[in-house]
Amino acid sequence: MTLDDLRVFVAVCATGSLSGVARELGCTQSAVSQHVKRLERETGVSLLERRPRGVVPTEAGRILHEAAAEGIGGLDRALRRLADLAVGEGGSVRVGTGGATVRHFMAEAIVGFRRAHPGASLEFRTETSTRRCFDALLASTLDLAWVTIGTPVPGIEQRPVVDLPWVLAVRADDPLADRPSLDATDLTDVRLIRLPRNSLSGARLDAAFTELGIRVGSDTSVADWDTALLLAELGLGHTVVPAVPGLRAQADGSLRLVPVPALPPLPVGWAARRWDALTPLARAFADTVAEGCAADTATGS
Repeated sequence: MTLDDLRVFVAVCATGSLSGVARELGCTQSAVSQHVKRLERETGVSLLERRPRGVVPTEAGRILHEAAAEGIGGLDRALRRLADLAVGEGGSVRVGTGGATVRHFMAEAIVGFRRAHPGASLEFRTETSTRRCFDALLASTLDLAWVTIGTPVPGIEQRPVVDLPWVLAVRADDPLADRPSLDATDLTDVRLIRLPRNSLSGARLDAAFTELGIRVGSDTSVADWDTALLLAELGLGHTVVPAVPGLRAQADGSLRLVPVPALPPLPVGWAARRWDALTPLARAFADTVAEGCAADTATGS
């Protein structure tokens, strides 16, 4: 077996799709299958099970996937650290984010990081969900990912940075706009512009409503928090969103943000394969963002 065989196998397990990996690699599905078949011949066991919507690893496949992913990840991290040593103050940090993450959480941190590390490169990759961020970390295509903190995930370390309270965003002329705060029951039967259903933040909000026995309707679902806020500002509905840093400063005369303290705060922060294996640059960037979020929380902006 070769390192390429193992890399392809790890990618197939992460995506559950032979054709998807073939598209990413720019090769044929047959070529991807050959990598897997070579591993099966050498191990003497079946590694993948075909399902109606793709493939999943067998019990033997899970054993090999766990070992291969850890080994490849460690090798890739070592090679990156060697490359950083070779270029001195240079090097890169690969960061996975959501659609609105950079503007809300990282803008000032990026400026400060570049001033402190002028030779470093920041590479941002937008992912559609926390799960996709975890997959990219496990595949070693990211160093760090900014995620909604959730249940433990094998092979991933999560570090909370800030807890975000929830607010109802409405137009200034809405009957709820002048309330100092809202009880969750005030949202009963309110039709909301909903957060993405495949996002962990959206799932956490839905779970909180369910636990509180609150029934909410929905006319619209959007791809990110910023779109939900824009629609609320235009008077096209209400939306419940996390109070991300700087959001109150952005709310002008046409938009109001009303706290909903009954909803449990949303924890967000960093995820990585292994924190102690990050490059010094990656740790420096993660710390810079965390410090910026702490400062924003302290000032109440």
